[in-house]
This record gives sequence, C-alpha cells and structure tokens, in this order.
Amino acid sequence: MSFWGQINLFDPSSPIQEEMILFHDHAMVLLLGIFSFVGILGVNLVMNKFSSRSILEAQTLETVWTIIPALLLIWLALPSLRLLYLLDEQNNSNVCMKSTGHQWYWSYEMSSSDSFDSYMIPVKDSSLGEFNLLEVDNRVFTPYGVNTLAITTSADVLHAFTIPSAGLKMDSVPGRLNSMNMFLNVPGVYYGQCSEICGANHSFMPIVVEAISTKDF
Repeated sequence: MSFWGQINLFDPSSPIQEEMILFHDHAMVLLLGIFSFVGILGVNLVMNKFSSRSILEAQTLETVWTIIPALLLIWLALPSLRLLYLLDEQNNSNVCMKSTGHQWYWSYEMSSSDSFDSYMIPVKDSSLGEFNLLEVDNRVFTPYGVNTLAITTSADVLHAFTIPSAGLKMDSVPGRLNSMNMFLNVPGVYYGQCSEICGANHSFMPIVVEAISTKDF
C-alpha cells in the first residue's frame, strides 16, 4: 500500500482499485514537482534585485516552456488512458449481480439466488461494533477471486452504485443498464453508498458487499 493510499484512500480489494491508487500517486508526483518548481521560482523572483528593460523576447525560453509542459501532459495521459481501458474491460464472468436503485434502498438480483431488498439498519437498531448509517439488513454475498459482472439500473431517479474499495462506481439510470467487472481478491466486508444526490434520504441507502470463498458461496 502506498503512502498516499494509506492516508487518503480505502485499502484496495481489487486490481482495478490498486491501479487507481498507483495512478493517484503518479499524478501526485507530477503535481508536487510542478508546485515545488513554481514555488522556488516565485521566491527567487521576489528575492532578487535584477531587472532588464532591454529584453523584448526569448524564443529559446518560450520553446522550452512549451515543450516541457506538453511532455508532462503526455506523461500523465498515457497511464490515464491505460486505466480507462482497464475499467471498460468485460471479462468472462462466473457470477452476475444486478442492483436496482430505489428511493431510498437497493434491490439485488443474483444469478445464484432470488432477488431481495437491502435497507439501511436504523441507528436505534444497530448492534455494538456495526458502522453507523452503513449497515444493511441484507448483505450481498459474492465470491472473491472470481470475476463478477456488476449491473446497475434505477427504478425512479438517478442513483450511483459505488464501492470505493473495489474501484466500482456506476451511474444507475432509469431504463438503462450499466455494467462493470468486479474482481475482489481478498475476503471481507466492503461498504459503499449512493454517490448521486437522489433526494431527501440520499445519505441513507448504503451498499454492503461481503466477499466469501467459493465453497461458502
């Protein structure tokens, strides 16, 4: 786990999220380098007493400060494009999970079981050790180490199905099916929430996915 991932981001539970954190670190290196360089130049310009009224142009300098930013943008764009293509990949999936957003809960349909609804557990009914406003009455169980096709849609307004640890975020649009590949490589319980402002109770429709072994699944 990288330094920036430790202080800012969820621990990755999928290869996609690992790639996202690596790209985050890659971009931060560039941003910190630019910030440091501009800061040093700014301090030097403020502190020195040199000035000249005879310099009208500097073609070499203008060429350099045009080419270098272009190269830096390419250095940033190439891994970004690679990550975008990885996000769009649809591998052969052994499990299919369909989530439907409602105001304000989620409905799920699994290829191996019946459909069910998932509501947030009220604070007064929460047990000791459970996360406040994140626990649900029915979790989604999916095997880890297996490609899972995650499909989402909505029954009313715009929602967004998001699990940060898995690098999963999809818009849930009425009348449309959006899909992404989800590959959880470690067992555990992963939390998410609707990331679209969908109404008064937008903050109260959490997502809980529990990754279990294929034998238990």
